[in-house]
Amino acid sequence: MICTVPESDVKRVKGMGFLRDKTTPDCFNCRVITRNGKITTEECIAIAKAAKLYGNGEVAMTIRQAIEIQKIPYGNIDPLIAYLAEYGLEPGGTGPKVRPIVSCKGTTCNFGLVDTFDLSKKIHYSFYKGYRSVKLPHKFKIAVGGCPNNCVKPDTNDLGIVGQRVVKIDIEKCKGCKLCQIEKVCPIKAAKLVEGKLVIDRQECNNCGRCVDKCPFHALDEYTDGYTVYIGGMWGKKTAKGQRLGKIFESEEEVLSVVEKSILLYKEKGIQGERFNDTIRRLGFENVESQLISNDILARKDKIING
Repeated sequence: MICTVPESDVKRVKGMGFLRDKTTPDCFNCRVITRNGKITTEECIAIAKAAKLYGNGEVAMTIRQAIEIQKIPYGNIDPLIAYLAEYGLEPGGTGPKVRPIVSCKGTTCNFGLVDTFDLSKKIHYSFYKGYRSVKLPHKFKIAVGGCPNNCVKPDTNDLGIVGQRVVKIDIEKCKGCKLCQIEKVCPIKAAKLVEGKLVIDRQECNNCGRCVDKCPFHALDEYTDGYTVYIGGMWGKKTAKGQRLGKIFESEEEVLSVVEKSILLYKEKGIQGERFNDTIRRLGFENVESQLISNDILARKDKIING
């Protein structure tokens, strides 16, 4: 259908989170950002009312946990933005920038190891909001998963975070049971009895933590929670699996620092139009990893952002 809105305005409002509905001459779909995939009852009611007042009364879920208000006439865009702002809501999520954060259920799930909602919200305010004015070579997608089940597919994002639980074996308490409960419960068979003692293959272990407290003799009661970070994942016209940084990060502060350093490195070294995966391959994974573990790039932060 022929669009009656000038192309310059179509492009302008797309940058604000309004994508043209090509089945209409002048309507747009508004992406309302959820911060971490969760909204309050009041926000839900506000979005529903906004859809009725300014759109066609329908909403749709995007695959990246935004909510789209459907078929908004061009003339309703500014009133809709003002209405959403009354409830602390905003459109967005487009352009060569940090994109809205995707989060799994975290500790509300049986397998969740870390509070993904809280971490995702911090990333949202620090980098989706905090870096909103920073133009990148291309889109930069972030996903936070609470465990190695990888329900939100963190390793297919430019940067993915996965909750980890690193178990510590107290070998003195291991009795070498003929039917080892740890060997039995391990979902990926990384735990095995070797010469009468429990051994965990750390190359195979994905740190899901399901073996914790399962030994009747308390050989696996201790553990450390942390995070694994993947970089360079990609899903779309081209696909690539992200590569895992070698370090397991033991605090949110470390993870947030790696997120920031990744964005800064992409801004500084990326070429316009290339994804982060392309930048990593061009620079070399080991080179990129060393820069993300080091803090040198933070000293250039202002220069990179303003450059």
